Amino acid sequence: MKVKVSRKAHFNAAHRLFRKDWDEEKNDSVFGKCNNPNFHGHNYELVVSVTGEIDPATGFVIDMKVLKDLIYEHVEEAFDHKNLNIEVAEFKDLNPTAENIAVVIWQKLRPYIETDHDLEIILYETPRNFVTFSG
Repeated sequence: MKVKVSRKAHFNAAHRLFRKDWDEEKNDSVFGKCNNPNFHGHNYELVVSVTGEIDPATGFVIDMKVLKDLIYEHVEEAFDHKNLNIEVAEFKDLNPTAENIAVVIWQKLRPYIETDHDLEIILYETPRNFVTFSG
């Protein structure tokens, strides 16, 4: 019997959506206001879910304290109050869209989750715009 457990977290970050190889006109037409050269910010809401068998010894799929600490160390510390384009290495050459941010978060956490457990990331960029990635 598989069970999904989830932990919510949040971080605030700035970014600019643009491609260095496109001119300003094309960036503006594709990314609009999100192409602001002075950046813009979001209050990101994050839901990290782990699905797996319940450990008969502990009753846990994953210890929620462990999950909380992993999210804090690998996501909140890395992204919170940062300019994603400038201060986060993963976005040096990767456009920090919500889709790409969710994939990067998954990649950062996946090595710490048991291989027989599934990992799912839901990232809310706004209360109405969110993405889901599960590998």
